[in-house]
Amino acid sequence: MTRVDATELVGIRARNPEAVAEAAARRRRRPLVGSSGRLMIVAADHPARGALAVGDRPYAMANRRDLLERLCTALERPGVDGVLATADILEDLLLLGALDGKVAMGSMNRGGLAGAAFELDDRFTGYRAEDLARLGFDAGKLLLRIDYDDPGSLSTLHSAARAIDAMAAHRLPVFVEPFICRRVGGVLRNDLSAEAVARSMAIASGLAGTSAYTWLKIPVTEDPDDMARVMETSTLPAVLLGGDVDGTVGGQAAAYGKWRGALRLPTVQGLVAGRSLLYPADGDITAAVDTAVGLL
Repeated sequence: MTRVDATELVGIRARNPEAVAEAAARRRRRPLVGSSGRLMIVAADHPARGALAVGDRPYAMANRRDLLERLCTALERPGVDGVLATADILEDLLLLGALDGKVAMGSMNRGGLAGAAFELDDRFTGYRAEDLARLGFDAGKLLLRIDYDDPGSLSTLHSAARAIDAMAAHRLPVFVEPFICRRVGGVLRNDLSAEAVARSMAIASGLAGTSAYTWLKIPVTEDPDDMARVMETSTLPAVLLGGDVDGTVGGQAAAYGKWRGALRLPTVQGLVAGRSLLYPADGDITAAVDTAVGLL
């Protein structure tokens, strides 16, 4: 993997915080969708929501140097268009020079901490539209989880709509990741049935005063054969959500199979995957990323 000197990063942050803005101003930008017409984004916004586990390793993503090395390795692979992350991670990547010619997508609402009683009142504690515009970043992403039995979902719906409005005012694309969910034994579970995914897409597509800059970030349904019908719910461009993989080589292969079929659908423009590519079961990040790129 690419080696990262964490001591050097800390030194820059401590002595020259202006280096972040300077690196953002120097960054070579590109269109959101390149010449391939497809979009491959690596996701790493999990830690800011307190979600550090990968498979049976509860603190796998807690080692920041290791995470940055994995991200840099992934970003160097042909066909990888960019990264989705929170400010701390994107700024580390800026200082490392890893975002030149890449899509920088900022994660916007991280207030719904994993396992918290207030998880569905998912406040916008990450990037604002004006932050992304100021830094010259390329897009934002927001999470929209809806539980019909939890009043916190209404607050998230309202704030999500206003965030989409703000992004549109800056002519910045925003990727909305919707789920219908419910608590089972006190644990929040996403409903991946065809009916629930279609309903979540319909709700997300209608948010805000315009959908001109809205993309959808959609999971593969429990039965992958339902995806063609589900994706007919909206004409908004969509990317697939990589989702959690069971941590085995077989689970990784099964995920590739699900992605392959869904990526052929007309509204699906690409893939956003995180832990399944950065922490593959066999440890081979390069092979995992290259396989995912090949599916596009």
